Amino acid sequence: MAELDFLPGQVPSGRDAGRLATIADVAALAGVGVATVSRVLNGGSMVREATRQRVQSAIEDLNYRPNTIARSLSLGRAMTVGVITPFFVRPSAVERLRGAEAEFTGAGYDTVLYNGSTPNQVDEQFWNVARGRTDGVLVISVPPPRSQMERLRGRTPVVLVDVRYPGLSQVYIDDVEGGALATRHLLQLGHRRIAFVGDVSDNPYGFTSSAYRRVGFLDSMRRAGLEVPVEHIKEDVHSREAALRLASELLSLPEPPTAIFAASDTQALGVLEAASRSGVDVPGDLSVVGFDDIDVAPYVGLTTVRQPLQYSGARGARLLLELMDGGRSSAPVVEKLSLALVVRRTTGEPPTR
Repeated sequence: MAELDFLPGQVPSGRDAGRLATIADVAALAGVGVATVSRVLNGGSMVREATRQRVQSAIEDLNYRPNTIARSLSLGRAMTVGVITPFFVRPSAVERLRGAEAEFTGAGYDTVLYNGSTPNQVDEQFWNVARGRTDGVLVISVPPPRSQMERLRGRTPVVLVDVRYPGLSQVYIDDVEGGALATRHLLQLGHRRIAFVGDVSDNPYGFTSSAYRRVGFLDSMRRAGLEVPVEHIKEDVHSREAALRLASELLSLPEPPTAIFAASDTQALGVLEAASRSGVDVPGDLSVVGFDDIDVAPYVGLTTVRQPLQYSGARGARLLLELMDGGRSSAPVVEKLSLALVVRRTTGEPPTR
């Protein structure tokens, strides 16, 4: 097999100094055959520990980096993983992708990102990944079209993160539980006029997280014997700007809420901006709770429901890697991740208490 190395491993000295190190160079320095080096690189077990250590030392000395194409040819794999996610620039998506990509890179796989910014794009991306050549597919936060998913799962390993689908391995959170967690915190502080700001429930993508968080909110209010006025439920597209407008409408009511639960931290930031523009003190006049605990949340002192974003991406990636390494016949792994309330300075007792 021809050498296809391209990363900057170098032979350290002599007339070949500056030349890219090859697998043959590693074998010569370690005093073994090329096949032995290949077995070490591919994780083979038929190598003595002392020999493995010599090979690893030679790899480090030469700064050798195996080429992905050559490795894929030797393993019979594409060494590529497809990741389907909507709106990959959103903070929550970025964190999940960060966790997943680190796992894939550490295992020697390239990551191909399939972004779906419109409903049509989502369907197209499932079609694209199904007809592409990948060793596995990780689906993050986007409900898969049934027809496309059935076609996809029949030909390649698939794992889901932040979305549910029967018969597949998946990592998820309980959004209803998260909504209840946020609402109980506000109730315990003494709030009774609590409003909700979230996404449009009937959306073309099929997203459900905001709707389920609203269910948790309404259920907790009902259990507390409180009825939520229709005007205290505000929904629109997922953005800080939309949340700013919705919160401004809430704060303009004759009897405004003393607390607002936002379905995401991004929307909570819009609520905080609306309060600032209206001259409403947080938390003196208004308490605000978000959801996700994105990077900016600690800097603005946002009380929020923390979900393990980066870990969820990493965990989903590990499940997929295990599946690609021969675990396809095993039962699907369905793992619910825990949530935690993080109390910061945007919540306090209501002004009338």
